[in-house]
Amino acid sequence: MEIREIQNDADEIEAVQKFLYEQIRIVYDIGPTPKFHYDIEGLDEYYVLPKRNCFFAAYDGDKIVATAGIRAYDRDFEFFRGQYTQESTASIWRLMVDGNYRRKGIARSLVKSMEEFAKKVDYKQIYLHTHRYLDSGLPFWKAQGFIVTVEEDDYDETTHMIKILD
Repeated sequence: MEIREIQNDADEIEAVQKFLYEQIRIVYDIGPTPKFHYDIEGLDEYYVLPKRNCFFAAYDGDKIVATAGIRAYDRDFEFFRGQYTQESTASIWRLMVDGNYRRKGIARSLVKSMEEFAKKVDYKQIYLHTHRYLDSGLPFWKAQGFIVTVEEDDYDETTHMIKILD
């Protein structure tokens, strides 16, 4: 298993996009939806080109089996205004692992790669949100040292989390 940073290569970006859309179809039973997947369509713009952002893929040979992206915090949640900034806070996106490769430590390795990257480019903390209906989401993130900051009572059962980097 090899984890690599995605480069500005059209074929590699297309392969990542295909993987992500297939995982989204499997997990969420939806197809590409611009309202939710704008960053996948603009993978280069959101993750590859900005110097403080990065997208990782785990490969088994030539096959992508997992992905994860980290980028400057760019959300506008009212309950976090003034707490998180693009300068101090990174956010994790698109951590997805092929079902045949789960429970093998790949997600943990991707999180480690993202944390190392975040420290290297001087982020102080990492934000993410997950959904309580995802069976392993919350326990996984807690095991990685993330703490719950807000649990919304919304349709998506959104849980917001943060990890302060040492």
